[in-house]
Amino acid sequence: MKRRQLVQFFAGLSIIASMVSNPVLAQDKPIKIGATGGPHAEILELVKKIAAKDGLNIQIVEFSDYVQPNAALAAGDLDANSYQHLPYLEAQIKDRGYKLTNVGYTITFPMGLYSKKIKSPKDLKVGARIGIPNDPTNGGRALLLLQAQGLLKLKAGAGLQATPLDIADNPKKLKIVEIDAAQLPRSLDDLDAAAINGNFAEKAGLSPTKDGIAIEAARGPYANVIAVRTEDKNKPWVAKLLKAYHSPEVKQYVLEQYKSSVIPSW
Repeated sequence: MKRRQLVQFFAGLSIIASMVSNPVLAQDKPIKIGATGGPHAEILELVKKIAAKDGLNIQIVEFSDYVQPNAALAAGDLDANSYQHLPYLEAQIKDRGYKLTNVGYTITFPMGLYSKKIKSPKDLKVGARIGIPNDPTNGGRALLLLQAQGLLKLKAGAGLQATPLDIADNPKKLKIVEIDAAQLPRSLDDLDAAAINGNFAEKAGLSPTKDGIAIEAARGPYANVIAVRTEDKNKPWVAKLLKAYHSPEVKQYVLEQYKSSVIPSW
């Protein structure tokens, strides 16, 4: 082997050794993560910076709808996405046959129970009028919140798709009033209490932790998740992504930035 070839050979070995010892250099292809605009994408910007210290190169791809991020992930155009709660992911897997897996919890936009007349769910009188969203997903979510507070009991198996028809026990004879979710904050004056989604509460200047008389658990059924293709769930970059997302820095950012309208779920 000629001298020049030997020099090139050992130079190549040096580069390979450097890449192995330096994971930042070793990862040429970025990990593409899909997210909807707003908190999901904003939080990922911080996650990106933290993950870079661990050699993980993240590229954030923003979407304006809820259908495309899963389709893009399943097609291989993304490596992960962070924008949806678990029931939505499970429904997409069932309906579309996606081979996707939840690998970790992120944040919750908590639904809260609000009132201008009482300070606690226990103060609700017999026959009180309770507003809940009139769409199937959020209506069931509201009923589960009321059940968690001991205000009513749903039929066994009703689950997330529960409707007022699934109420099996209603000791205070509460009157459930179904209203468009966006209109619930404006309807508080006419109701004894209302279960309001986090995004609509925020727009009305309501904080679930400060103004709500009850709030969903941070790790409740509607906690948001990170999804990847099932075949990728055990890859090293997934562990690095979760490590960065579940860091103290991200938790502090969420709590300070969103003032309890968004809460960490880990």
